[in-house]
Amino acid sequence: MDRLQHAMLEYHERSKHRVSGYAPGPGKLDWATQPDPFRVFHGAPRIGLPLAADSLTTRYNELRCGALPPARRFDLASLAILFEVSLGLSAWKSYGTQRWALRCNPSSGNLHPTEGYLLCPTLPGLSAGIYHYQSRDHSLECRAAVDDERWSEAFPPGGVLVGISSIFWREAWKYGMRAWRYCQHDCGHVIAAMSYAAAALGWQTRLMEAAADDAVANLLGLNRGEDFGQAEAEAPDALLWIGNPEWRPDLERMLIVLDSAQWHGRANQLSPGHVKWPDIDSIHRATHKPCTREPTLPTPEEHPSPTLPAVDLSFARIARQRRSAVNFDGATRIAEAAFFSMLACLLPRHDTPPWNALMSPAAVHAALMVHRVGELEPGLYMFVRNPGALPDLKQALRPEWLWQKTGPDHLPLYLLLPYDLRATAKLICCHQDIGADSCFALGMIAEFGTALKQPWRYRHLFWECGILGQALYLEAEAAGVRATGIGCFFDDEMHALLGVADHTWQSLYHFTVGGAVDDQRLSTCPPYEVQP
Repeated sequence: MDRLQHAMLEYHERSKHRVSGYAPGPGKLDWATQPDPFRVFHGAPRIGLPLAADSLTTRYNELRCGALPPARRFDLASLAILFEVSLGLSAWKSYGTQRWALRCNPSSGNLHPTEGYLLCPTLPGLSAGIYHYQSRDHSLECRAAVDDERWSEAFPPGGVLVGISSIFWREAWKYGMRAWRYCQHDCGHVIAAMSYAAAALGWQTRLMEAAADDAVANLLGLNRGEDFGQAEAEAPDALLWIGNPEWRPDLERMLIVLDSAQWHGRANQLSPGHVKWPDIDSIHRATHKPCTREPTLPTPEEHPSPTLPAVDLSFARIARQRRSAVNFDGATRIAEAAFFSMLACLLPRHDTPPWNALMSPAAVHAALMVHRVGELEPGLYMFVRNPGALPDLKQALRPEWLWQKTGPDHLPLYLLLPYDLRATAKLICCHQDIGADSCFALGMIAEFGTALKQPWRYRHLFWECGILGQALYLEAEAAGVRATGIGCFFDDEMHALLGVADHTWQSLYHFTVGGAVDDQRLSTCPPYEVQP
């Protein structure tokens, strides 16, 4: 095991929550240093975007079935919709004198460490360059103007790049060492949110998996120390190509042209004071990604389309009404058909969001604790998203599991143990009632061996978990219930339940779906003052 592998594994173990003690955190919240939820680049020219999501007629069910509408042209108006229903505000909540924003993309603690960027050629209504998306005002801040035709020539016809970065401090302020994990979950949520939004406009999305972190940082201007000063740094995460999936932009050519670009703006400082978390710095270094080969797209299995959801909504509406449940009623049941339809949407499908964004085979599976699903027997189930993983899972988990095929023939769902696991789910979810009061809870079980070989893949496993989570969020809304991601869980209690004895498989994210109990004390306002 080399130095980077050891550092990655050490962070993974040290950042686990355990029944005997939680991962190191701040202890109490320092409200005087609460981070500003909105990054702004002062002095950067700003372009206001139209609020036009209500003009988007694409139905959510069409997207989940892979039936994309005709592609819109790439222009300012269509890109405004892309950002509005992916990274834009979805509502304002208030309680007394307190007021806070919700966004279409979910985030641990609603802290939103993720920033979004647009890299584009010359388009109708938009000059070539690099833009930072400002969700508070639904606007683009021009970070770099590129007046060089080679920049636009580096883009294939009909397409743009979306860049993603993370500000670790936003999560570390509340969650301490474990915050890095949550930043990776949130990156996965954003990848999925972008994939769904692009598909609603008729566009395909692909993760630029070969790109090195240094190239992403250079292209987004994250390495420009003079533009950040004392402001919190942004870590490079990913580039998404949105356009013709057969083509890719020439990143090397773009980097060369950037030498002559005109940069604008200085980042605002989000907090007046900070607490250092050396373990976050260590895992950031250990998972630094070099340039790699572009993976070969696997041939996905053909699966029947999921059945029509209970609530047939437009994508724009479902994206903006998505919420994270805080409490469940402990009584709501969902039909078996709805449950099976949700699971069907977690299987990789060709050119279907959100899985069209990923080029690598599925590496995360779902261990389900079913409580209230029609006539389905309560118990522990395993949903195997990649059939090639089934033999390894059977070998790695408890030998006494049944592995009884359950549900429709096309769903790789297996009953391991019929049992009432509500108390177990509550315990694993850090003693939270939401684990037991749901219709079902699940742990996302990742092929951790890939990260042990290449530590940068540790991040990608968390991203895949976040993508799964976003699919579950939207599926829950379409089923008339609600979901919530759970970052606080006792890692090794889940492993003990399954019978995981080593690091071949590890649980990286938990989720619950059920009948939400809304807090009637809270008021809700529209996301933006002016609606079309």
